[in-house]
Amino acid sequence: MKAATRRLTIRINGEPVAVEAVPHRRCPRCREVVLTYEQSGVFARRALEEYRRKHDLLSEAEIRAIREHLKLTQAELSRLLRLGSNTVSRWEAGRNVQSASMDIMLRVLRDVPGALAYLRRRAA
Repeated sequence: MKAATRRLTIRINGEPVAVEAVPHRRCPRCREVVLTYEQSGVFARRALEEYRRKHDLLSEAEIRAIREHLKLTQAELSRLLRLGSNTVSRWEAGRNVQSASMDIMLRVLRDVPGALAYLRRRAA
């Protein structure tokens, strides 16, 4: 295995996302790519950032700011949006990326007065 730094591609929500200059090790014979645990984490975070940028999605900090402004816990926001219990936590930690429809819903909660009260009535 030889050290290399190249563009690598990963699929996010079924879409290939290329990340430039990813350090890794590559077999010169079979071309297999191996990343350390740390390299893998950095690669995944950079890929999610690129996906968010490409699709103009809210960042993890923006999602957290919306939730905190609404005075909701991660579990409460997940329940209101009918998501899995850890989904908002994963978004805010940068481990997953929200869908375009959830991104719009978060923006509605941030920008439309009465949206939170409406969701609370519907989630009850």
